[in-house]
Amino acid sequence: MQQKSNTKAALFALIAFAIYATHDVLVKILGADYSPFQIVFFNVLFGLPLVTMIMIQDAKPGTLVPVHPMWSGIRTIATMFSGIFAFYAFSTIPLAQVYSILFAMPLLITVLSIPILGENVGFHRWMAVFVGLFGVLIVLRPDDVSLELGHLAALGAALCGAIASVIVRKVGQDERLVVLMIYPMILTFAVMGVAMNFDYTPMPIQDLRISFMVAALGLVATFFVIAAYRMGEAAIVAPMQYSQIIWASLFGYFLFDETMDQSTIIGAGVIIASGLYIVLRESGASGSEHTPVLRSRSRELGGWLRVGAMIRARRMRK
Repeated sequence: MQQKSNTKAALFALIAFAIYATHDVLVKILGADYSPFQIVFFNVLFGLPLVTMIMIQDAKPGTLVPVHPMWSGIRTIATMFSGIFAFYAFSTIPLAQVYSILFAMPLLITVLSIPILGENVGFHRWMAVFVGLFGVLIVLRPDDVSLELGHLAALGAALCGAIASVIVRKVGQDERLVVLMIYPMILTFAVMGVAMNFDYTPMPIQDLRISFMVAALGLVATFFVIAAYRMGEAAIVAPMQYSQIIWASLFGYFLFDETMDQSTIIGAGVIIASGLYIVLRESGASGSEHTPVLRSRSRELGGWLRVGAMIRARRMRK
């Protein structure tokens, strides 16, 4: 029965990350004509009515005042910047390179879990982190003139996403779902609304439709991830995120004339192998106490949606 459940969970996760990849393609299309500030602004604007339907179902008693204001504030800022950096990266560099760098998030989560969660990271996981970061260097090729601001933005998105994920592991049990979701949305909406005034391009109705699709696809993908984690083991679902490199290769080749060079292929392979090793270590009997990587259930890339918190909210309603 468990095997059947895990198979179904893996399928749902694969569907989720295929939808996420489509979401990112639309971001890249918009990025050809609009600033990341404008894209993020409309993403939040169109996502707000959708997310409101989720937030009003939060059954946890309390107010909108954060229980941990400092950590919530840091997470809010990190979430906002992860979206800006990720959207800029998708707009400026090949999809496969963006994903390869974003795949470093589990490595960064492992490192950040030490000071934030008090996690004890053993020798094997430290070695996986170092090997994985070496893979990032292979993708970035810092000695190559092809290194662009988009590569640094992708790395910034991975770092900010990792910070947001680890903080949720620290305070997520105490904070209400609505608190975790509403503050990043409000801050992002306000800051992007001001920033895009300096670089605003009027959007025709067809591009507004694409912006709405970006928000809708993000929501749909999140629900597929929730379903995957509810019906299967985290150790089965988590590695499915790496399927995005396949979609990046296909979409990049057919839509944007992008090809994966040797450095990207090798670097992505090293990063993925390191991430998988960390997942296996955390899921084993001698693994992590807090399993921060396995419990980070969404991409946290400008995401006002927090999968883990939404799963807990649904359980509380039952």
